[in-house]
This record gives sequence, C-alpha cells and structure tokens, in this order.
Amino acid sequence: MQADLVAPREELDFYDARGIDLPRPMTALEAWNIAMRKPLPGVALAFRIRDAISSLFGVKRIGGFSGPQNRTPIVGDKLDFFLVERNEPECLTLSERDRHLEVVTCITTYGQRLTITSSVKVHNGFGKVYMIPVAPAHKLIVSTMLRRMQRELDGD
Repeated sequence: MQADLVAPREELDFYDARGIDLPRPMTALEAWNIAMRKPLPGVALAFRIRDAISSLFGVKRIGGFSGPQNRTPIVGDKLDFFLVERNEPECLTLSERDRHLEVVTCITTYGQRLTITSSVKVHNGFGKVYMIPVAPAHKLIVSTMLRRMQRELDGD
C-alpha cells in the first residue's frame, strides 16, 4: 500500500519510512494502539521541552502522546495532537500543520508488514531550524518504538 505524503516526494524537506514484519495481519489503527500502549521513556520530557521552546515562536503546544485509543476515530477527529485525515483498515493518515511546517505520518499495514512513513514540508526559517533536532530524534523514536513493538508482538 502506498503511504500518503504531505507533498510529492521530490518536494519534501524530510522523509522517513520504517517498518517491521508482523506475526499476524492487523489494521493500521490496531498497530497504532499497540505502539502507543507503552510510551517510550524520555518522550514525554522531549515533548515538554519542544513545547516550551516552540511556544516562544508562536507554535502551539502539542503535549505528546496519551496512549492507546479506546475508540475508532473518524476523519476530522484528533489522535493526540494529530488530525485524522484517513482511517481505513490498511491506512491511518495523521497530520499536523501550522505556518512553519506541515507533517503527515502514515501508518500502513499490508499483509503482515507494518510501515510508518513520515513526511514534512517546511515553510520558513523556524521550520528549518526546528527540523535540525527533530529529524534525527524522529528516526530514533520510530526505530525504537518499532523494535519494542516487534519484541512485544513476537512474545504474543
């Protein structure tokens, strides 16, 4: 399944796609909920630091992740700070957009493969500076989250 992106790939300022093989087929929302079940240590602090610094530049606070959802979101709902743009069995597309940058994260499942694809389009200097620490942090967080998820699922 093709992941949704914020813009055509050649126009992106950041692109990252990482995946794992699943022990069984699952929906994209189920994968999201499993990944969110146990927050990674340090991520809450990272979001607090992000919010404190970014709010000085007029960026809204996002707060971070709250854990798995007990409901099925529809297009237009929020999953934490993300806007749900698409929720289908094999594709969950989430976005966050402001005047500095646009982010789309797309969770796809196809058969027994899970992929998390994130794309960013930067709009100004603050967005460029913001992405300097965020790009490598994002890759580390997603990689770690997927490794934890793989270990947890392999133990089921």
